[in-house]
Amino acid sequence: MDLVDFLFFVEVLVGGLLSGIMYSLVALGLVLIFKASSIFNFAQGALVLFGALTFVLLTEVAGDFWMWTGWLAIVLAGAAALIMALQKLNVDGSAVKQFSDKYLPRMPIFIAAFVVIVLALFIDGGQNMWRAVFVTMLLFLMLTTAVQSPKWAIGVLLGLAVIALITDGAVTYRAFAVTLAVVIGLAMAIERIVLRPMVNQEPIILFMATIGLNYVIEGVAQGVWDADVHALDIGIPDIPFDFYGVYFSQFDLFAGLIAAALVTALAIFFQKTRVGRALRAVADDHQAALSVGIPLKNIWAVVWAAAGIVALVAGLMWGSKLGVQFSISLLAFKALPVIIIGGFTSIPGAIIGGLIVGATEKLFEVFVGIPFLGGGTENWTPYMLGMFFLMFRPQGLFGEKIIERV
Repeated sequence: MDLVDFLFFVEVLVGGLLSGIMYSLVALGLVLIFKASSIFNFAQGALVLFGALTFVLLTEVAGDFWMWTGWLAIVLAGAAALIMALQKLNVDGSAVKQFSDKYLPRMPIFIAAFVVIVLALFIDGGQNMWRAVFVTMLLFLMLTTAVQSPKWAIGVLLGLAVIALITDGAVTYRAFAVTLAVVIGLAMAIERIVLRPMVNQEPIILFMATIGLNYVIEGVAQGVWDADVHALDIGIPDIPFDFYGVYFSQFDLFAGLIAAALVTALAIFFQKTRVGRALRAVADDHQAALSVGIPLKNIWAVVWAAAGIVALVAGLMWGSKLGVQFSISLLAFKALPVIIIGGFTSIPGAIIGGLIVGATEKLFEVFVGIPFLGGGTENWTPYMLGMFFLMFRPQGLFGEKIIERV
């Protein structure tokens, strides 16, 4: 192999490794949820699409969207304050106690339905109004029913009002802040409303529920926003640069650094924080974690929120690379061989698996697929590699080998 061939090999290898890190971002969300709740979240790809589509449209919507969002957030913050006041008046044996026990858990739903009906009957604000209703209602419902904390609802909704009504110049930062809150709220809503009531069901039932969620989220995302292809520019130029004769994509390099920073932050969170240690305990043994007082439901909410953040970052990276379109929701399929190779319960395995998948598909396509098979092997190579692991090492490189007595 001469120098030119070697440099070309290195160029293809590094390009594959950088693409693999992008696959790892999607796989991380799957691993986080599977570790904490033993649920394979088939809807993670739809969350990626939802986050990217919400962000890119929030950078494009007209000013009346932010006006509606701000004032509606203020109104709903007042409703959350009313709920909190009723909770404070919750005295045993009183009429308020009877009222709060019977109606207070349903009050956020009643308020949301009332606001939507009033807007539908008396106000025609156009599509931007309904987008604003969707954003603020989602946050209100999730913060008051999923988290059961009106205090958090008041703070987040007032913060949303400030962002919407004041930060006119910082379009990108405003869109990112609102998208982050919406994606976290949606992820927590999925856990609280859909999956938590089915926590003791068979795994196949939970898996089918996430398949249904995948289509619901895709439909909601494209119904609230739209189904067009949008260019997403996050300020990272996609131009090659020369490094000692080897050409790299500047965007892929920056995306790899962002992914590495996110993985490092997650590793520190899991290893050094109290919540992270509790999450690892829950992942090891649910019953033992409950016996020592770890609130399992709160841990699941944190995990789903983290998965929502990971999905947003992955959506921004892939949306910038490919454009924000329906096809990026299919990334969950490419993440499947990644976690098969790395192990369903291993965060480092998701990273290593992504690197292996990215490098293998690029090298095989360039040096085997194109010369001997006519090309087109890049899409199926990861699945063949995953099948190989299932045959000879089904637990993956870093997964736990579970032996059960029959």
